[in-house]
Amino acid sequence: MVNDILQQLNIKPENSGVSTGTVWLEATGDYLQADSPVDGQVISKVKTASHKDYDTVIEKATAAFKEWRLWPAPRRGEVVRQAGEALRKNKEALGRLVSYEMGKSLQEGYGEVQEMIDICDFAVGLSRQLYGLTMHSERPGHRMYEQWHPLGITGIISAFNFPVAVWSWNSMLAMVCGNVCVWKPSEKTPLSAIACQLIIQDVLRANNVPEGVCNLVTGGRELGEWMAADTRIPLVSATGSTRMGKAVGAAVGTRLGRSLLELGGNNAIIISENADLDMSLIGCVFGAVGTAGQRCTSTRRLIIHESVYEAFTQKLVKAYQQLRIGNPLDENNHVGPLIDKAAVQLYQQAITEVKAEGGSFLVEGGVLEGDNYTSGCYVKPCIAAVENNFKIVQHETFAPILYVMKYKTLEEAIAMQNGVPQGLSSAIMTLNLREAELFLSQTGSDCGIANVNIGTSGAEIGGAFGGEKETGGGRESGSDAWRAYMRRQTNTINYSTHLPLAQGIKFDL
Repeated sequence: MVNDILQQLNIKPENSGVSTGTVWLEATGDYLQADSPVDGQVISKVKTASHKDYDTVIEKATAAFKEWRLWPAPRRGEVVRQAGEALRKNKEALGRLVSYEMGKSLQEGYGEVQEMIDICDFAVGLSRQLYGLTMHSERPGHRMYEQWHPLGITGIISAFNFPVAVWSWNSMLAMVCGNVCVWKPSEKTPLSAIACQLIIQDVLRANNVPEGVCNLVTGGRELGEWMAADTRIPLVSATGSTRMGKAVGAAVGTRLGRSLLELGGNNAIIISENADLDMSLIGCVFGAVGTAGQRCTSTRRLIIHESVYEAFTQKLVKAYQQLRIGNPLDENNHVGPLIDKAAVQLYQQAITEVKAEGGSFLVEGGVLEGDNYTSGCYVKPCIAAVENNFKIVQHETFAPILYVMKYKTLEEAIAMQNGVPQGLSSAIMTLNLREAELFLSQTGSDCGIANVNIGTSGAEIGGAFGGEKETGGGRESGSDAWRAYMRRQTNTINYSTHLPLAQGIKFDL
């Protein structure tokens, strides 16, 4: 089955990981081995970008921008529309590849490709709405307005947990805005990126899109460092850990470039005494174990009112006992593997630290062994009773470890929710209108995403996605997130026969 997927997507035993959109270059870097956490098998090999290859791509992108920015935005939108149609045709195969290469469930793999399709649809409409404002001038016979222009090259650094969707969030918006893109995917999931490039290259060719508009460069950390330091790239959008984001932000800031950062999350759900506990259970369990806890929006903490703590944790334990862990391509399974053995070690280390700080486990964790878990990357989702101030709880562990704790008052719960360095996603489960409104007020959640009666995990593309504090402050996807990919220009036109100065200043000759 896996070979059929690779054949359908034109993935070969050895692949170049460098493309200028319509052309694949003969990469001259080292080989990168792409293997699967599902069964530990090597899927394929990818030749990565050397510094020479990288410079070639940047030069192509720089030249392409000069032409691409002159295309009318609706014409650029038509290219993106066709890209969405190509993704629709390949949704099943690409979704399966994402599931196999990354380890998320098959339904989540399909869902990720659907996100790509949805952002294409959004970007097509946006291509006719890149609007500015008009302002009244204080000077007679003058008109003021603002307009938005493309920046140039958008550098995109994406993470393994969403190997294709985050690229589309950035690239489709950036392209309709008139930018060109250079994508560095995670070195842990290069084949999904290559598949995307293969899918859209026919669209680019059919529309005579200039070579260099939509580029791919694969490689490791060094490649990301080149992008962050490159003055030819005015905007770097980076998704990943807070540690990585701080390094990228510092490098881009040193050269006074722009960075769009989507970093770590330490997301909490408050379970009110007024919550519908059965409905709440669904959001909490999926949020905690979906993608094996490897989403930036994964639910890490449950802050439960003391009056319903016992009842709700009993429901949680029962639900966890019903989880099926195994091959994510089997739709009967709920939880797949972690991305690699290094992630397994971090999971084990977190469990050790919970116990060392005095926490106890309602559901024990552990690494799974046996014929169905030969990759060594499968672990048990676990639940730990902790205090919010535990050192390990203050950090993001990219694994299915759910921390539960009690609260007495809603004000205390909100303080606990906000009392971590990260600020991405948050939620409250309550049927009390006053509680919901307080949670959403300026004294409530300090996160970029705040939900009522839905979980922390997952977001529709219509709203801007991103968070505060150590999450980086960036916004991607919907609403007016497109403005991050453009530069604002204020224009004043004098159509009178005089030249009055602003603020009433007189300057007579």
